[in-house]
Amino acid sequence: MVDIVRLTEVIEPEVKALGFDLVRVRVFGKSEVGDDEIALQIMAEDPATGQLVLDDCAALSHRISDRMDVLEAAGETLIEEAYRLEVSSPGIDRPLTRPKDYAKWGGHEVKVNLVEPIEGNRKGLHGDLVGIEGDVVTVDDRKSGVVSFPLENILSARLILTDKLIAASRPLDTSGADDILEEQED
Repeated sequence: MVDIVRLTEVIEPEVKALGFDLVRVRVFGKSEVGDDEIALQIMAEDPATGQLVLDDCAALSHRISDRMDVLEAAGETLIEEAYRLEVSSPGIDRPLTRPKDYAKWGGHEVKVNLVEPIEGNRKGLHGDLVGIEGDVVTVDDRKSGVVSFPLENILSARLILTDKLIAASRPLDTSGADDILEEQED
């Protein structure tokens, strides 16, 4: 069993050292993805842009790999099996993992899966995120109306890609875009 809390303790300082914010640490098992190995997925973002560019992902990947190698050489193995390291930006239809995500993305469409059911037997919600107050998240669910539940009851949550979300998202990094030449048709 992989200790996500310990992995996060190791990874977060490396993310912060490069000036990024950690969004999520997740381990996928073989049975989840039908692959031959485990994947360690790290999502991070530049707080100024809400994204990571390819060079950022590469730098972060090397830094995390180096740190895990040092710990392994010292006798601490964080993941027993062979694994693939995946470092990425959370993307526009990002997972919501931190209280600040629920505050920032209020008014946008979300899908939320809960640990314990609410409203009788509902574990899945789909609607507009109202926001968060303290540790209570509120969603205007399409089926149940406005419902509130503790943040700790959320198994997973993510934004749904909509025109409104695209309009609200920061533009992608366009560095180098001026170097692209368009071919003119004759």
